[in-house]
Amino acid sequence: MGSSLSVYLLDMAATRALVGSRNDQLLEVIRNSFSDDLARDDDYFSHAIKEGAPTAYEALHAVINGGPFSENQDHAFQYGYAYKPLCSLTGSSLDNNCFTPHRGDWLSVVDEGLKALGVTAVSVEDFSYSDLPDPLPYTFIPGCGEWTPDHIAQALEQFEAAKQAVDESGQAPSLDPEVVEAAMQCLGWMRHAAGRPGFGVIGFRS
Repeated sequence: MGSSLSVYLLDMAATRALVGSRNDQLLEVIRNSFSDDLARDDDYFSHAIKEGAPTAYEALHAVINGGPFSENQDHAFQYGYAYKPLCSLTGSSLDNNCFTPHRGDWLSVVDEGLKALGVTAVSVEDFSYSDLPDPLPYTFIPGCGEWTPDHIAQALEQFEAAKQAVDESGQAPSLDPEVVEAAMQCLGWMRHAAGRPGFGVIGFRS
């Protein structure tokens, strides 16, 4: 079984502000809109729930209310998964066919491809780490990372500068076609965000 990468275009500050917002209406909207997903997650993590982990809805309730969170680090994954529907509801899903499924070190391979194309300001491997909003507890899985508007703007400038250099020299980097396709998909994500002030990209790896 491979890993998956879910990527969303959204207003980053507004989405992070939902954590601890105590917005009961939002809670009910997500509970109704994602009822099948919540039930499926409870089934998938039934063993952990039997061992004391919160259910998907309980974790969602804690995220929106800013706590309380389980003191058991083994339960922290539920809060990461609970943050994901907030991003899905408030953002737009981005095309991820180059990354779902993927195996092994594919994200770092694509990062090397991006570097060869001049882009170092963003990293797809960052989606493997835990960059959840405070006060959500740290969790290894799911991974969560962000590309901020500033980093995206810098990355696009890097790509255009590198492209101009290639056009002038006639010497393009030699890359595997699959890596090029994945790198171009990343640039597509960034171009979607660049046209909308305050918008960035959030990715979840699981």
